[in-house]
Amino acid sequence: MATDYLWPNLESLPYFRGFLRAIEARLLQGVELPAPRLDVGCGDGHFGEVAFAQAMTLGVDPELTSLREARRRPGYRWLAAAEGARLPLAEASMASVVSNSVLEHIPDVQSVLQEIGRVLKPGGTLAFTVPNPGYLAHLALPGWFEKAGFRSLGDRYREWFRAVTRVEHLAWEEEWREWLERAGLELQGTLRYFPPAAMRVLEWGHYLGLPSLVARRLTGRWILAPAHWNLWLTARAVRPYYDSPAAGDGTFNLYLARRP
Repeated sequence: MATDYLWPNLESLPYFRGFLRAIEARLLQGVELPAPRLDVGCGDGHFGEVAFAQAMTLGVDPELTSLREARRRPGYRWLAAAEGARLPLAEASMASVVSNSVLEHIPDVQSVLQEIGRVLKPGGTLAFTVPNPGYLAHLALPGWFEKAGFRSLGDRYREWFRAVTRVEHLAWEEEWREWLERAGLELQGTLRYFPPAAMRVLEWGHYLGLPSLVARRLTGRWILAPAHWNLWLTARAVRPYYDSPAAGDGTFNLYLARRP
């Protein structure tokens, strides 16, 4: 029986983040990631704990607060405070590298890819997920503004949403291929997932999820009642996206690359 990654994420995260992370965890099950394995941008460790049956060898993140939380989880053998462009590892020391919804936030992403290429062993795999330009193109509110004749307001909203979600890079496949090649990596394949309808669900979640933010700041937990009675309706609403994640017009991409 296949593992259900939806509930473990909805029980611990705001729904808009939880169902996206559940989809990504499910997609990565089809990727062979031999040890030793590195997670670039491991954050609080929740994704690594849920997504991988065996602990990652090393997780790195620059945020000490997040690493302290990750230390309480069983997803990583070791943790290190480090920037992605300055990994505390020897050359060719990792057989695989994962970076989930991280690289789009890094201004100098080329330096991070160069460093990942350095620490990967020849033949090693890099698997990463990032949004593409559909992330902004398919937002609901700008479409409404534009239909009402307020195109400039729609454009300003898109820029605001991009700033709020701290997204630096929204690129299509060919641009990522070029960045990877500059880092000495070969693009092996890519898959678009998270269709426009799912993106609009995520967009609304930034507003409907405000109670979760309050709960987090007051109690340290995103979800105060992680029970079936509290979450079954949410799970029912987002499960169709979880069950059918791939889409030709998907707003996110899973990329697989290797070091020759």
